[in-house]
Amino acid sequence: MKKTTRDEWRVMVTLKPRRPADLGLTGIDDRAEFIAPPGPITVAVLPRRLGSFGFASMSDGLVSRDIEGDYRRRCEEIVAELKSRPQIEEMSVTCTETHTCSHCGSGWQELTAEEAADYSTSYDEHSVEGEPACCEAAIDEFRTERGIPLLARDGAA
Repeated sequence: MKKTTRDEWRVMVTLKPRRPADLGLTGIDDRAEFIAPPGPITVAVLPRRLGSFGFASMSDGLVSRDIEGDYRRRCEEIVAELKSRPQIEEMSVTCTETHTCSHCGSGWQELTAEEAADYSTSYDEHSVEGEPACCEAAIDEFRTERGIPLLARDGAA
């Protein structure tokens, strides 16, 4: 069925700078004026790789049994550290999700309600919304779980 992987973890931080120091421009308050940008600034803060130790580096899989969970926790630690800063307006932890078929490895796609109802895009009269659209093994698993008749095979009686 559908296999989901999460990577490219990041903390999206929205800043609302009010003075130069909010952007790290310290020591110039008495010599300069500051014009804040008209809107907020959003930046991505990336967590350090799990396998990066500064002096050495190795794959994340060698240092973690729960890579997704460890990256999520690392991002939450970044949020906790940044929470008290006055220039920060908003923060969220995000990642990139990739959905693939556990049978064929293709990108995961499902039939829409319109595709399932259209004879030219459905597999047979039993096709339903949400049915996988990549391989027969995924379709068979989906249908078996829901009690839907399996696809008719060529030469089947």
